[in-house]
Amino acid sequence: MEEYVLTSKGEADVKASLSGRLVIGNVARFMEEMERLFRERRPISMTCELAGLAYLDSAGALALLKLQDSAKSRNFSLAYENMSREAGEIMDLIDRDALVKPPLHEEMTSRSFTERTGDGAVHFYHDLINMLTFLGELLVAIAYCIVHPGAVRWRDVLFYMQRAGAEALPIVGLISLLIGLIMAFMSSLQLKQFGANIFVASLVGISIVQELGPIMTAIIFSGRSGSAFAAEIATMMVNEEVDALATMGFDPLRFLVIPKVLAAIIVVPVLTLYSMFFGILGGLLVGVLGLDLTFYTYLQQTMKPLGVFDLASSLVKSIVFAVLIAGIGCQRGFQVKGGAEAVGEATTSAVVAAIFLVIVADSAFVIVLQYIR
Repeated sequence: MEEYVLTSKGEADVKASLSGRLVIGNVARFMEEMERLFRERRPISMTCELAGLAYLDSAGALALLKLQDSAKSRNFSLAYENMSREAGEIMDLIDRDALVKPPLHEEMTSRSFTERTGDGAVHFYHDLINMLTFLGELLVAIAYCIVHPGAVRWRDVLFYMQRAGAEALPIVGLISLLIGLIMAFMSSLQLKQFGANIFVASLVGISIVQELGPIMTAIIFSGRSGSAFAAEIATMMVNEEVDALATMGFDPLRFLVIPKVLAAIIVVPVLTLYSMFFGILGGLLVGVLGLDLTFYTYLQQTMKPLGVFDLASSLVKSIVFAVLIAGIGCQRGFQVKGGAEAVGEATTSAVVAAIFLVIVADSAFVIVLQYIR
């Protein structure tokens, strides 16, 4: 039975006696009874005899401490006498200072637009500094691996090439084919009004080779592989595996990041060429089946406005995109502190940041290449 017996006598100096068991099951009733006693007697001082207390758990110990705080707030003292050794040891386990500390999470309060904007700007500044620092360390690590190729874990590079490259071929091919189909069909609706169906091939070819091929491949790679890189390293951070690698003398950057980045540098240009092929193939299907163009004519019109420079510049862009996506994915993974929720946040942040950086880099390439041409 989770029962206790509380008796009291006296007015100004109250003498109370507590016996039986004070456990979590009867703590709430005990606290109500003691508070009622405080209100009715309004003592100047109070002594509670605990010799008859047979059992006390942590909830009961916490209740006794809270009663002393309640008595102090009412300007009288509450003392406990003849406490058993076991009960005293349980009372000692409770840290009084911790009971008055604020909660771990700050109280949610509404902030003004100016405060939120300022916090966002500061967060963006620190995030930019962290990314640039990580990028510098990554470039140094890549340079070291170029000088010392034996330091690269080539077996892991091949593993990530298969996961990020070979296994991505179906989705990249399907999306590129559909993009080519849609572009050719939508452009033909306008061009056929002027009898310019022949230029559908040139329009699709230029857009796929110069822009859509590299950028669509980068976005797919970011959502598929960049997020996987972030989640993998984030999980290792949560499980303290990265700290274990550092303790054993391994450089986490070279051990974990370099294989992923090298695999991305190798497979993303290949995926870009693959995407270009299927994008042009999608336009070819519309041109041959819907616009009455011959196979030879469509291919000739596709290649006519394109040159080696267009293909080479797109491949250079894809390499830059690969470094950005793999690098930001790994960097977000190394920033994780916490549990499963932090892993999810890092994965989401990696994809969003990678796509944003890809768009920014592509915009810079468009401007620079326009002047180079």
